[in-house]
Amino acid sequence: MKTLCFTLGLLLLTVCCCNAGPEAVRHSTAPQTCCHEFYEKRLPIKRVTNITKTDKTCLKKAFIVQTVIGKQICYRQTFVWALDVYNQLH
Repeated sequence: MKTLCFTLGLLLLTVCCCNAGPEAVRHSTAPQTCCHEFYEKRLPIKRVTNITKTDKTCLKKAFIVQTVIGKQICYRQTFVWALDVYNQLH
């Protein structure tokens, strides 16, 4: 009887854990894109296609600049050029 109860309890626990797994993955709180190194030179504005801010969960606040060739470049949010470009495009 103890073995049966233990087996059923283990089965129930396994089913609960398997159902919770995909839900936890879908609602991940990990940052999408964060910057760790920063570029410190200006780009010609015509080479910039988009500029976004990093996620709020990133330790270092930054702008991510997308160039016409698809490259992503990080700038500190205190870098005046990046702030000006962000304000122009948004």
